[in-house]
Amino acid sequence: MNRKNTWTGYSQKQMKEADRFAEDYKAFLDSAKTEREAIDSIVNEIEKSGYVELSSLINGKKKLQKGDKVYSVWMNKSVVMFRIGSEPMENGMNILGAHIDSPRLDVKQNPLYEDGGFAYLDTHYYGGIKKYQYVALPLALHGVVVRKDGTTVQLNVGEDEDDPVFFVSDLLIHLAQEQMGKKASEVIEGEALDLIIGNKPLIIDNSEKEKAEKKNEKLTAGQQYAMDAEKAESDEKKKVSGAVKRGIMAILKDNYGFEEDDFISAELEIVPAGKARDAGFDRSMVFAYGQDDRVCAYPSMRAILAAENLRRTACCILVDKEEIGSVGATGMQSHFFENAVAEVMNLMGDYNDIKLRRCLANSSMLSSDVSSAYDPNYASAFERKNVAFLGGGMVFNKFTGSRGKYSSNDANAEYIAHIRNIFDQEKINFQTAELGKVDVGGGGTIAYILALYGMNVIDSGVPVLNMHAPWEATSKADIYEVLRGYIAFLENAAFRNE
Repeated sequence: MNRKNTWTGYSQKQMKEADRFAEDYKAFLDSAKTEREAIDSIVNEIEKSGYVELSSLINGKKKLQKGDKVYSVWMNKSVVMFRIGSEPMENGMNILGAHIDSPRLDVKQNPLYEDGGFAYLDTHYYGGIKKYQYVALPLALHGVVVRKDGTTVQLNVGEDEDDPVFFVSDLLIHLAQEQMGKKASEVIEGEALDLIIGNKPLIIDNSEKEKAEKKNEKLTAGQQYAMDAEKAESDEKKKVSGAVKRGIMAILKDNYGFEEDDFISAELEIVPAGKARDAGFDRSMVFAYGQDDRVCAYPSMRAILAAENLRRTACCILVDKEEIGSVGATGMQSHFFENAVAEVMNLMGDYNDIKLRRCLANSSMLSSDVSSAYDPNYASAFERKNVAFLGGGMVFNKFTGSRGKYSSNDANAEYIAHIRNIFDQEKINFQTAELGKVDVGGGGTIAYILALYGMNVIDSGVPVLNMHAPWEATSKADIYEVLRGYIAFLENAAFRNE
């Protein structure tokens, strides 16, 4: 089969459109390095386009009708959007589904300690990473700390030019003979991925404290908190923390308003620091953290905003926890999506259980997730006839899984033919691929979970170089072509199970 480079088919106008869309996409990446941040950015954008929160309508008298736009956020980490079409929902929806979580380091619940004059945060890595890629790298801290009274502290430290960054140390090459002889998976152990966050001790000697008291001057709230903590530890003869740790405790209290115990109810993520950048002299690529799978999530969201003249109701699902098996209340295996569909049908005055089941079974879905891009430096991992190329357009993976298609959704030929016909008519450049050679490895997406409803699903998205590395590379042409493909799918897909 002939392969076509997407750039060669673009007019000058389309090239400019691809560049403009890439700028929007990079801005999204910079503002959405965590699931919560992604939800905030998405909700801000869709509300500008007229989307209304589903919960605000449930107890009202208004019924949904053709053209209405609604969304539902679940636990600030997943969102589903609906744009009502002209056909009954019982006939099925056209669904785009992507995930907004990415591999990273998470902060543990009892993380703060001091060792060797450094203050650390203890971490647990999230998703599939090469652990050695996270050392000696500028890192940022994002997330939320929820205090006992229910108030929330938002953290985003390490992204602005004036912010400090954090890092995980590595062993100097001069002493690394034993380390260099280990397997790559063992060079850096998971428990060694602890974040260095400080090195300066808190020093408040008694004379200065007495002088401050004589002058009627007060310590800062953080200094007082740290000193009280030191006294408590001393009184109990359990002085396990040192002056550097106390210095960090004071900063956290003074600058961010939370205490050490508040880490228990925190969700803090450690991600590579820095903005998304153009890559290459020709600026043809985007180089950034978290493109798996925000490179599909962002075009999915933009596609449902742009699609017009919808016969079927369009739906866009952006979920959490895909990188660890789509588990938990915010993962695709939870029932929040099914519940949201039921609420929408109820607001249309057309809900019962059998109609809900028909709606889901008759739906068509593009599971919007990334595929591995061919890398000439590691050519032996790929089967060249069945691999995606950067710049080759939107990718379809008929199946994923590993070694004998284990844990795979395998799309039906009839459905693939329907999608091919739409894309050929709309002149969407696409390619087909597998993740790699048959016995080399594999991976999965949310496709198999939605297929449990009986709907037709196929994986489709953007090829990515350096997948799951701290910095990933994509083609601007592929990103724009995916947007075009997703719009064409929402407007034209009409496949139903017989």
